[in-house]
This record gives sequence, C-alpha cells and structure tokens, in this order.
Amino acid sequence: MPATPKEFLDFVDNNADAFIKKLSDAVSIKSVSGDASYRSEVFKMSDWISQQFKDVGVEIQQVDLGKHIMDGQELQLPKAVLGRLGNDPNKKTVLVYGHFDVQPANLSDGWNTDPFTLTVQPNGQLVGRGSSDDKGPVLGWLNTLQYHYDNKKELPVNFRCCFEGMEENGSEGLDELVERESKPGDGSTSDNYWLNTRTPVLTYGLRGLAYYKLNVTGPARDLHSGVFGRTVHEPMTDLIRLMSTLVDVNGKILIPGVDDMVMTADVEERKLYDVLDYSISDVEASAGAPIALSSDKVEVLMGRMRMPSLSLHGIEGAFYGPGAKTVIPAKVSGKFSIRLVPPQTPENVLPLVKAHVESEFAKLGSKNKFELEELHGGKPWVTDINHWNFQAAKAATKAIYNKEPDMTREGGSIPVTLTFAEALGVNVLLLPMGRGDDGAHSTNEKLDRSNYIEGTKLLGTYLYEVGAINTK
Repeated sequence: MPATPKEFLDFVDNNADAFIKKLSDAVSIKSVSGDASYRSEVFKMSDWISQQFKDVGVEIQQVDLGKHIMDGQELQLPKAVLGRLGNDPNKKTVLVYGHFDVQPANLSDGWNTDPFTLTVQPNGQLVGRGSSDDKGPVLGWLNTLQYHYDNKKELPVNFRCCFEGMEENGSEGLDELVERESKPGDGSTSDNYWLNTRTPVLTYGLRGLAYYKLNVTGPARDLHSGVFGRTVHEPMTDLIRLMSTLVDVNGKILIPGVDDMVMTADVEERKLYDVLDYSISDVEASAGAPIALSSDKVEVLMGRMRMPSLSLHGIEGAFYGPGAKTVIPAKVSGKFSIRLVPPQTPENVLPLVKAHVESEFAKLGSKNKFELEELHGGKPWVTDINHWNFQAAKAATKAIYNKEPDMTREGGSIPVTLTFAEALGVNVLLLPMGRGDDGAHSTNEKLDRSNYIEGTKLLGTYLYEVGAINTK
C-alpha cells in the first residue's frame, strides 16, 4: 500500500493555482539580504513567512539574531523563523531548513520581466527572483501543511522548521542559533536542484565557500589619465595583475597548495559520476553556450562536485557605465571565491591564499597599498547515503516521478548544512524541487509549474515515507 494518501495528491492538484498565487505574493517582497537598502524588505519577508506557517497551525518563534556590519554600517539581522508542529514521541522528527532572502535583481540586469513580479509563461515557467531559490521550495512545505490543516489530518511526523533571511549573504548569526537551540532529532532536509531537466536527485554533499576581497589603494582621489598616466602606480593595473595569478583559463587554481589538499579520485569513485544522468550538452544548455571546459563528462562533473574551484566575481570601484571615462580609480577591490571540498575549510585555506597574494603583490614593486579581506565562508559537507533518511527520500522520489533519483554531491554551498548535522547529530539530505536550468542567482530565474506542484507532492510524500519506515 502506498504511504501517501491519494487525497493529499489530489489536494495539491486542485489547489495548484492558489499555491502559485502564494508564490507570487512571496516573490513580490524584495528580500535582498546583500543590499542594506532592502533590509526592511527582508524583515517584511520574515513576518510574512511566519504568518503563513502560523495560519496552518505551526507554533512559530521569530528569533532576533543581533546586528552586523555591512557596507560600513551597522544593521539589524533579519529574524530567523523557528517552527514546531507535533510532539509525539512515537513519531520521527523532521527538521526542514530553507531561506527567504534572495539575490539582487534589477530589470536592467537583463531580465525580460520585472524580477519581483512572478510571471507565468505559456510554457509553464514561473519567472521571478526567488521562485526557485528558495521561496518556491519553502512554500512547498507550506502547501503540504495546508492539506493537513484544512482536512484536520495529523502529520505522519513531528515537523520542525528553521527559515533564515541571510543565506545569500553568509548566513550570519545562524550557526550560533542552531548550536544554541539544538536538540536531538531524526532527520533534516534542505534545498538544491536537479542536475538537468529530466531526472530528480538526492544530494549527499556540498562544497564549502571562502569569499575574499582584494583591496588596492593608491592616490588620494581619482585621477585624470591624461595627466597621470604613466606617472604613477595605478591601483587597477595592480589588481588585474593580482587577479590573473589566482586561476587559469582551464579552471586550475594557481594558489600553491589548494588543489594539492584534495586526493585524486580512484577508478571506483569515478564510476559514481559516470552513471549520473548528465552530459556535456546539459552543462552547455544550462550555461547557454558551448563553453564546457572538457568533453569528458566525469571530469566536468567532478569539477562541479568533487574538486575545489576558484571564480572571479567582480571589481568594485572601477568605471563600468556606458561611454568612455578616462579615469584612474583611486581604490579598487577585486572579489573572488573558492568553493571548498573536504578536507578543505575556510580556516586551512586562508593562510595559503594570504601567502600567495602577498607574495604576488610584492613582485609588482608597487607603491600602492594592498589588503586582503575574508568576507565570509562555510565548510563543505558530505554524509552517509545509506541512512534511512535517504531510503525514505528515494521511495518518495520514485513514487512521484516513477524513476530512481541520481545521487549527487553539489557544487554550491549551504554553510549551515554542516552545522545542522554536527549540532543536532542528524542525517541531513537535500531534497530538491527545482531543475538544473532554473537560473538561480541569474537573470530570468524560474521554477517550472510542474516542479512546483509535483515537488510539493514529493515533500509531502517524503514525510509519509519517513513516518512509515522502520529503523528498529
């Protein structure tokens, strides 16, 4: 007998339009955590999501996480949302994590529609910032609880949730909250994406993150290049030279010792990547251009999941507008990050980065001033895929999608995942709703209607599979 009531699946289908309207309401709140001017919107989102879960019977607590410094000003951190429903000692307890903040988005970035107005496309795509990352998945849990509340049905598990508003900006304050509030539990889930548009996945590992800022300062003010060109050391010239020493065009990290920290994969481990439903054409379709680093699928997948990577993200303080401006900027800052894999941590990689950039700057013989900042970081995470938590998720995935999920490690970072695993002593899995082409963090981010609706069914079915599984 299937663990999930047919009435639940029918409820989700019958309420699909209402669920999409709810997602539209969520997307309209501009909860950008990395821009101080939007901080009030992140607070608004914390209040909104709290009320939504209260309305379906969840006991909610909004927790003050204190203050932090961003862009030179002290700001109040958005309140985390903690929820609980059910306290039956005979049931397993599932903790759900998600975030309600989003990446910055402007129409001028290249969006086809207003990023904070959910647009339903003819092909079923729900386009809007946060639709996939992570408001849609958070609302998938809400939709599941809605069924049980409206029909006065008990959940098959004890439900706990932890939603934050700073995930896109380093999850500041959350580690301390989790460690402070930690109580023994059974299982935890988080967000992620399919590798492609065809096959659902379960994720058992994530890369960590170390994010840096290189500051080069020279003259007291911006200078005219006609007057000062070839007469002074220019900060931009120094910065470009420095950034060119970090990574080569094939993705090899040039900082001595970083790549060497990771063991080479043996034949058996490579087979894990070879069987995944993924191809070079999937990579290039997702990227929107034929630019994969290699034609070897295994190498590319390991580059995404198993190996560290270094990416250059931007230059602050440089002229970037339209037209021609002949300025020598007085101060520029280059931003880059390293995605980490075990045994790497932000702490053991920082000395290698610091030694490298200081050595390379010294070689320039420049009179400019140089500084390295570490902006934020998080450890990588890998867990046991043979745990009953994964058995339940596999059964739920097969029930909804009629196929076995791919088992993946992922290239992105959710730093608090390891905190949950260590502080709570639980098995953590990532149970994705979105597809690999959703474009999270990019322009025209979307969540397919089918993934939102079937994904809601998946989350509910997972709870029923956990409730039914016997671990004695």
